[in-house]
Amino acid sequence: MHKVSVGVQFFLNLSKTETILSHRLDRGLGGLGWNEFLILFQLDQSKDQSLSRIELAGKVGLTASGITRILLPMEKVHLITSGPVEADARVRAVMIAEGGKTRLSEAISRIEEFSEELFTANETKEAEKISEFLRLISGKILMS
Repeated sequence: MHKVSVGVQFFLNLSKTETILSHRLDRGLGGLGWNEFLILFQLDQSKDQSLSRIELAGKVGLTASGITRILLPMEKVHLITSGPVEADARVRAVMIAEGGKTRLSEAISRIEEFSEELFTANETKEAEKISEFLRLISGKILMS
């Protein structure tokens, strides 16, 4: 059996937590999957609530083909819309639709309720620290 460093154990625990959390959130967002939530959230946070498919894929950590597979059904059920980008008609923009805005608000409320069940007041403070630490790690990884 290999003995691992604190860093390796951190990544193992982070991966396990992410997997468990993704499965839990996939079941708890009122029919919206975690990746769909991430897509709607990124669109909502972006300028003009619009991103190219490639930009969106990068922001949610999916490949271009992976994002396309998720976006097609989302467009069919009116969570998003798509169309050409004015500057380059070859590029497709993805925009959040009114239905997507509604579902995003509902999902955020469900996640807020889940986090309130999960974290005590002291744990909320710890979650803030961990969140900041993860943000710092993300920045370092992007810079390497």
